[in-house]
Amino acid sequence: MKAFTLKQFGSSDKAFELRETAIPNPKANEVLVKVQAFGLNFADVMARQGLYRDAPPLPCVLGYEVVGHITEIGSDVKHLSVGQRVVALTRFGGYAEYAVTDAKAAVVIPETMENGVAAAIATQYGTAYYCAYEMAPLFPGNHVLIQAAAGGVGTALVQMAKNRGCIVYGTAGSEEKLNYLKELGVDHPINYNKTDFFEYVKKHRGEAGLDVIFDSLGGKAVKQGMKLLGSGGRIVCYGAASRSGKSKGIFNDIPLALGFGFYSPIPFLMNSRGLIGVNMLKLADNRPDTLQRCLTNVADMIVKGELTPHVGGVFPHTELAKAHDFLGGRGSVGKVVVNW
Repeated sequence: MKAFTLKQFGSSDKAFELRETAIPNPKANEVLVKVQAFGLNFADVMARQGLYRDAPPLPCVLGYEVVGHITEIGSDVKHLSVGQRVVALTRFGGYAEYAVTDAKAAVVIPETMENGVAAAIATQYGTAYYCAYEMAPLFPGNHVLIQAAAGGVGTALVQMAKNRGCIVYGTAGSEEKLNYLKELGVDHPINYNKTDFFEYVKKHRGEAGLDVIFDSLGGKAVKQGMKLLGSGGRIVCYGAASRSGKSKGIFNDIPLALGFGFYSPIPFLMNSRGLIGVNMLKLADNRPDTLQRCLTNVADMIVKGELTPHVGGVFPHTELAKAHDFLGGRGSVGKVVVNW
């Protein structure tokens, strides 16, 4: 089979090489998927730049989700069968014509579902569901801030928050993206290149503060976000996009760490606030039943029309570098997918 191998860190046009490699064999609890398409995530960009700690050592095959048909199942798999079309969360290895995954990380989808919509289920909508339904459940009337709200996870969080009757504040970096957020129903679109989100929210909420913040930026955005939480408020951190584009090394890691801030449990206790970290790879490794529940529920909501993933970019596999640059350039909206 063919697989895109990350052979070196750096620019997208030099980092990947299309290589022939053996088709993997599924273990007893795994399934083998013939891949129609694979999704791109910002963690892929970070991994290409050498900034993602969980990425395997070079050379490696990136990719967190695939869409395709099951061609082989492990001996212990009972709820799936050969021939079914699935979206599957992969522990890397998704940039290939075949991929293996834990059977609990694969969800059956309709044959008619668009590849980009299906790919959004595994990482973006799965992450958003875990954040908004399990880690920091939302309630009608909650005031919710979503950082990078026009991205894949951000779009999903906006839809979920609006479905729950929340008042949503969403940040983005261009007027085009702000128009997109308005179409999604964001009550307070904030262009972070023109407006300080902290000052904006402080002006509108005052001492009441926010109920929930979903943060994918990391660094000082988290420290500022903590100051915006009201009593009972929670901030859920699931990324560190502010680290992207900076060279690898301690001199860039230290400012990021300092930006997050250092916290004692006493203020959390006194103000009834919470800081929650989310890493879906760790969840997949150690809580596969939880992951399965999230993906199954998301897929069902999408089929019913309760959630609508936005596909922002579709590329042929020959344009993987272009797809990476599109996503890494912060110009993308919604899900980016690559078709074989």
